[in-house]
Amino acid sequence: MEDSASDIDPRLLEILVCPVSRSPLEYRRESGELISHKARLAYPIRDGIPIMLEGEARHLDEISPVDG
Repeated sequence: MEDSASDIDPRLLEILVCPVSRSPLEYRRESGELISHKARLAYPIRDGIPIMLEGEARHLDEISPVDG
């Protein structure tokens, strides 16, 4: 559902933060996820709605950080 993920309102992305670390999130359109580098979690976006629940997030331990 990558097409529906692209429907995220940019203003919403500006105010969303990780519920675990309270840090900013990076939007990755290609994977349809919001990434919290500090918490090492990827929150899914389903039907254009970010699922901001820790239990629904994917752990990023298996991929290298993209922090520049």
